[in-house]
Amino acid sequence: MRSLRVALFTTTIALAPVEAHTQEAAGLDPAIVNPTSITVKLANDSVRVMEAVLPPGFKEALHTHPPYAMYIIAGGKVRLYSADGKWRDSEFKAGDVFYSDRVTHQAENTGTSTIRVLLVEIRRK
Repeated sequence: MRSLRVALFTTTIALAPVEAHTQEAAGLDPAIVNPTSITVKLANDSVRVMEAVLPPGFKEALHTHPPYAMYIIAGGKVRLYSADGKWRDSEFKAGDVFYSDRVTHQAENTGTSTIRVLLVEIRRK
C-alpha cells in the first residue's frame, strides 16, 4: 500500500477560506479554462472529481484548485508552473497519490507518454 505523500510539485498560496464557486467567478476554474484536457466526472457540494488527460506536448492554461487530492493513473514527465511563472520539472508515476492545499498553477507534459490524473477537489460548504 502506498503512503499518502504531500505534493512537492505545487506552490501553495495562503488565502482566506473561499466559497466553492469563487474560482469559477475568477475565471480560473480548471474545467472551464482547460476544456480539452479536463472532464468533470462528479460534482456536488462536498467534492468535485475530474479526470485530466495531458498528451505529450500539451500545456494547460493557468487555473486554480481548492484543496485537492490527486491520483496518477498514467504517469510521465511534467513541467509545473506556479502562478508567478517559476517552474520545475517532475515525474509522475502511476499509482502515486498527492495532496495539495489551494494552488494556482499549470502543467505541461514534457514527456512522450500521455499523462492521466484523477483529481478530487474538496469544496467548502
